[in-house]
Amino acid sequence: MSKYVTAAEAVQVVKSGDRVYLQAAAAAPTILANALTERAAELRDVEICHLHVEGEARYANPELAASFHVNSFFIGANVRHTLKAGNGSYTPVFLSELPHLFRKNVLPLDVAFIHVSPPDIHGYCSLGVSVEATVAAIENAKIVIAQVNPNMPRTFGDGILHFSEIDYLVEVDTPIYGHEPVPFTAEEEKIGGFIASLIDDQSTLQMGIGSIPNAALSKLTNHKDLGLHTEMFSDGVIDLIEKDVINCNYKGTLRGRVLATFLMGSKRLYDYVDDNPFFEMKESSMVNDTARIRKNPKMVAINSAIEVDVTGQVCADSIGPNMFSGVGGQMDFIRGASLSQGGKAIIALPSITKRGESRIVPYLKQGAGVVSTRAHVHYIITENGIADLYGKTLKQRVAELVKIAHPTHQETIDKQYYEMLNNF
Repeated sequence: MSKYVTAAEAVQVVKSGDRVYLQAAAAAPTILANALTERAAELRDVEICHLHVEGEARYANPELAASFHVNSFFIGANVRHTLKAGNGSYTPVFLSELPHLFRKNVLPLDVAFIHVSPPDIHGYCSLGVSVEATVAAIENAKIVIAQVNPNMPRTFGDGILHFSEIDYLVEVDTPIYGHEPVPFTAEEEKIGGFIASLIDDQSTLQMGIGSIPNAALSKLTNHKDLGLHTEMFSDGVIDLIEKDVINCNYKGTLRGRVLATFLMGSKRLYDYVDDNPFFEMKESSMVNDTARIRKNPKMVAINSAIEVDVTGQVCADSIGPNMFSGVGGQMDFIRGASLSQGGKAIIALPSITKRGESRIVPYLKQGAGVVSTRAHVHYIITENGIADLYGKTLKQRVAELVKIAHPTHQETIDKQYYEMLNNF
């Protein structure tokens, strides 16, 4: 019982110059992070590193730059400002490789802040809705501090740990960060329909959160024997599981179980996965391992992009030179699906931005990053149709991609691409 302390007491272990890892996404240990921020005046050069985290990030206030520096492995909206303000950095890394940065001591960790369910009668807690690189962080950090929350779902897999592995426990009772499903637009529904048309029975799916994945899932109610091996999932899968559309009976990796590394959605989702052995939450080095992904027959990877050029280069992490998100697991799954027997690698996105700019472009913005190369992607989908790029020449790709651009931009995109070629 001596391990139970207040948040203010627990974070006293953090020293100037330390590197602290925060558990990701909906499991963000905000109470611990806020308690640490309260010590800003007495700390200097503390690096706080994490993937995308939900909720507030007070430590990311540029006024606290002398105390805290944010190192993002995937950039969320709550810390995006730190890159321009100078109190933040971005470390490019595949999600499959992030745990290795800790295990190989490339990024030694002093402290890990985690968020767990209460210990059961045997003393075991669960990391709940987010495993990702947290297991590696726990194994390699000198000190582990946990928020213990009765609202955290108890999930199975790599996230089960004994309370003896935790140095300090802080009892909290707060809701887990969530997102209610958002109705999809007519354009997103069209995209979802095109995606669903490419999915065969007995396929295994990778798709994330948002309106386009939900729109695609809503079109799969008449499919049979689908599987789920995905970086993350949200509410859209529940109805398909209950209708036995998703049963995971034909997967090649962890047959009969959903495999993911984190999840995010509504309270309905969190209640659904709580103590449910159909879901296995594994470390990202396993879930995002291309060699394991490709073992699933008919693996379908569905990802998005910021913009795609007419040769098939996919920018998914930046707007020009300005970092927006991160590499994440797109390449892990695009490659795994491409190598799968009957697999399909799909990039799906609206054809224009909210400001009316084309997202199918003759060339990427100056400084834009290529997350998936022109050789990796099989299909690009917009609300205007499906561009099949696999085995196509550059000239054929241009024709395919111009065809699915917004009609008001098609002629300009085609003209600008060939003018650019002639100018070299």
